Amino acid sequence: MPDHWPTHPWDWIMWAEFSYPFNMSWNPAASVPCGFTQSELPVGLQIVGKRFDDLGVLQASAAFERLNPWANKRPEL
Repeated sequence: MPDHWPTHPWDWIMWAEFSYPFNMSWNPAASVPCGFTQSELPVGLQIVGKRFDDLGVLQASAAFERLNPWANKRPEL
């Protein structure tokens, strides 16, 4: 395991604080890009589904991306 990887469980929880509850509860989740802040920092939307409804999460994510095509947009450097 690389030196920079979390080794203590609490380190991992702090690193993944927005996703670990869904991993522990077996709820599928996805993060999709949804725009930029005024400072041009990327913002993501987390979509969480019912337990075992992976297909529903993927369908919702795909629908959101079709309505909001952020994938090819980049902030000006």
